[in-house]
Amino acid sequence: MITIIAAIAKNNALGKNNDLIWHLPADLKRFKKITTGHYIIMGRNTFESIGKPLPNRTTIIITRNKNYFKDGCLIANSLEQALEMAKEEEQVFVIGGAQIYNYAMEHNLVDTLDITLVHHEFDADVYFPEIDSDIWEQVEIESFTADDKNKLDYSFVRYKKIAN
Repeated sequence: MITIIAAIAKNNALGKNNDLIWHLPADLKRFKKITTGHYIIMGRNTFESIGKPLPNRTTIIITRNKNYFKDGCLIANSLEQALEMAKEEEQVFVIGGAQIYNYAMEHNLVDTLDITLVHHEFDADVYFPEIDSDIWEQVEIESFTADDKNKLDYSFVRYKKIAN
């Protein structure tokens, strides 16, 4: 199964200046729990915003630069090549950024969307693609109100691709 995992705002905002716009510890904790032990695929900009391979995960970085190298990571030159590298894995996560999300959804390469929806609109320079209800069915939602640690209302929402 190939899953996109992302935190997005109500207006589909993802980030600004190659960084997250908000800080939700509950989202980071969930991301770690869900992705640990699995392959994670990301673009080079996303990797560089994180700064290092995430522990207990196999990191595949997508870049057009044929000479790019990061210790402890696998390098692919396309999303298809990254998915081929992870093809023996039962669960693979595509974790960003916006170009990779767009490509994966446009080319029908993912089965599930695992979204943290932040119930607020933000100014951003990168956005998540529209989630088309003719293609994606919401199958699970868990909502939370802001608290001392998580300053914004948010929901964990899972979508499955609708069978054709």
